[in-house]
Amino acid sequence: MNGYYRLVIEQLKLHGFSYIKNGKGSHEIWGKGSFFTTVPFNCDSRHTANGIMKACGIKHKF
Repeated sequence: MNGYYRLVIEQLKLHGFSYIKNGKGSHEIWGKGSFFTTVPFNCDSRHTANGIMKACGIKHKF
């Protein structure tokens, strides 16, 4: 597997997040209601992936 990007996206979709638009550089903007988060395409770090989950309020650990 090449990084955690696909796994992060799967969890976001399971929890009701949807793709909004491309962000700056190698990032995407995902949102749910009035909450938005950025997800990097090159999410190679487990710590970054877990940080995104924590910021979104998802209790999933990689």
